[in-house]
Amino acid sequence: MRPIQNPLIFGLYLFIYASFSFSAHSAEPPLAIPVQITHAQNFDPSPSPDGKRLVYISMVSGKEQLFTMNSDGSDSVQLTRDDADHEDPAWSPDGTRIAFVLIAGGKNRIAVMRTDGSNVEVLTPPEQNTIHPNWSSDSKRIIYCTNDDLEPPKKNTAEIYSVELATKKMTPIITGGINTYGSWSPDMRQLVFRKIIGDENSEVFLANSDGSNLRNLTNNPFFDGWPAWSPDGKKIAFASNRRGHGYQIFVMNVDGSNPRLVANTEGRGTAPRWSPDGKVIYFPNCVEKDYGADCEILAARLPP
Repeated sequence: MRPIQNPLIFGLYLFIYASFSFSAHSAEPPLAIPVQITHAQNFDPSPSPDGKRLVYISMVSGKEQLFTMNSDGSDSVQLTRDDADHEDPAWSPDGTRIAFVLIAGGKNRIAVMRTDGSNVEVLTPPEQNTIHPNWSSDSKRIIYCTNDDLEPPKKNTAEIYSVELATKKMTPIITGGINTYGSWSPDMRQLVFRKIIGDENSEVFLANSDGSNLRNLTNNPFFDGWPAWSPDGKKIAFASNRRGHGYQIFVMNVDGSNPRLVANTEGRGTAPRWSPDGKVIYFPNCVEKDYGADCEILAARLPP
């Protein structure tokens, strides 16, 4: 074999040889595949009436504890520290209290506390397994439902009630079937809620505040639910899997017309909550990661 005389050709040969060697070396399989072992669990945000703070759930040592933070995610403060689970927090319209589900001793009960976590008061009796509290606009009553997940994945009958804070008087509103996630209109004349129809269909329904005049707003074969009324009473936010990308947040008119996708998210986005000025929708979004799931709180600013 004759030696390469031309220095340019020799340089080009060295470059090709080095590139081939590097590519062959970089193509070697890795020694291991990393697996994510830490997973954040922050979900179910509810804004304060002035819009400056959010109350939300965060997992601490396997327990659902309640925190507050600024609406930009800063200045997080832990409110609950006991050995119970705390779910579905909702800030009262007058700003003085937070309603939530207290889970202890195998019972789910609606409770309220001050916004610093003090003075916890249980409102519902132990024989009634209750979830999803939502305030009346005058902060005098809480709407809630009985638990539809007593034997998951099977759904059981669930009814919607209201309870007066002053007297603890309970009044049934929606009965018959599986009814959850009630939300009063700002004028308290109507409410929206999720009704499960059959085995695979969930719809958003509208009713008068006394439970009369039920109407199906979403009326499609997909899973729609988690409704929340806008502060001005003109829109309803809800979650749905109708686009085939997991669950995403939508808004529609109060008669069910003109449903619009709020944000193009991946994973499971549910339980939307409006900011007091109606300009932002907060919601948790959960994404499966390796052998766990990450749940984080998202904020979607709506166009003017």
